[in-house]
Amino acid sequence: MAKTILIVDDSASLRQVISIAVKGAGYDVIEGCDGLDGLKKLDGTKIHLIISDVNMPNMDGLTMVQKIKEMPAYKFTPIIMLTTEAGADKKEIGKAAGVKAWMVKPFKPAQMIDAISKLIAP
Repeated sequence: MAKTILIVDDSASLRQVISIAVKGAGYDVIEGCDGLDGLKKLDGTKIHLIISDVNMPNMDGLTMVQKIKEMPAYKFTPIIMLTTEAGADKKEIGKAAGVKAWMVKPFKPAQMIDAISKLIAP
């Protein structure tokens, strides 16, 4: 059975690009359009990894990460932040919240798949 990745980004086109790359590597995908929607997708379904943007409406990615880490079922789920934010301060907040990897947009799909495979085996 394929492992499932949750992609949370307010850009539909970016979710599509990530989804195509991730599905091409053999993973299943669930999509969320912002932090609140991303949290709603965590309904007990086994999620092996989460990829999230930082800057989104309704709930930003870092707030979403903090809330995910409070959920027993998802506390240890690895999270990759994919964002335009490259500042050390944001990275430190992310690391403290439990983010495992930080990737800056634009990104190369192969680089994303490599990061995913390091965090979860396909």
